[in-house]
Amino acid sequence: MGYGYGGWAPYVSVAERRKKVEKAAAKAKKAGADLSPVASSRGAIAKTFWGKAWCNNLEQYSDYANRLPRGRTYVRNGSVIDLKVTAGEVRAQVMGANLYTVNVTVTAVPDKQWQAIGAGCAGTIDSLVELLQGKLSKGVMEHICKPGTGLFPAPKEIKFKCSCPDWASMCKHVAAVLYGIGARLDQQPDLLFSLRRVDAKDLVAQAGTGLPKAKKGQASGKVLDDSALADVFGIEMAAIAVPTSPAARRSMATVTKVKASTDVKSADKSRKRKDRETACRQQARNGQKSSA
Repeated sequence: MGYGYGGWAPYVSVAERRKKVEKAAAKAKKAGADLSPVASSRGAIAKTFWGKAWCNNLEQYSDYANRLPRGRTYVRNGSVIDLKVTAGEVRAQVMGANLYTVNVTVTAVPDKQWQAIGAGCAGTIDSLVELLQGKLSKGVMEHICKPGTGLFPAPKEIKFKCSCPDWASMCKHVAAVLYGIGARLDQQPDLLFSLRRVDAKDLVAQAGTGLPKAKKGQASGKVLDDSALADVFGIEMAAIAVPTSPAARRSMATVTKVKASTDVKSADKSRKRKDRETACRQQARNGQKSSA
């Protein structure tokens, strides 16, 4: 194995490992490889709902307790130089004493379990965006993420192997990749559904069956009426909106002209009627004076 005393790998400092990472990445890119590294970071590895939920799920299992801390260190140091998530599989390269290849496979969500997840969310999801942003009610998200029955895999549903000589069931390189998946979900939460070989849109469709149907002619999205808009923005909404298209403006202009013409004709008739009445009254007064 080339390991030192006691069978342990020789210690490699963070600075030395980073140099190795940069050298390996440069060599791979020169050879035409398309790398997708997990960026080094301080503090929390994952920062969004799905990334955090993935990492929290890992840490609930005692099976992984001993090796996860070393994995966190590796992923924070930028040692995961490549990580690609596909349907049911993750392929990665991790820099340790040498560059190692890691493969993680995750079983698909069983059909009955997937249907149960959808049924439990009935009437609660009306947007794929809300689902992928994790912006649903606490109860719904807990249902989707519940260990054993939710979307996240249990240890028995995860298989992995690494090219390193570590005999442990989960080496630190695998642990780094598992945490790297959480960091990747920050950027692409839909990859979780791909990894479990299910479709997020399917969940929205299942859950949406319990939502009230929109009335005919009503927009399916969330729409504010004029009074609500006025309350929100502190303005008075006009009763009639000004047409914006040329055709609509021409139509409005025609209506205005017809109305104006009608108003003029009506005014002329009224004026003529008043003139006749005034003339009649004048003639009557003149006749009375003549008879006197």
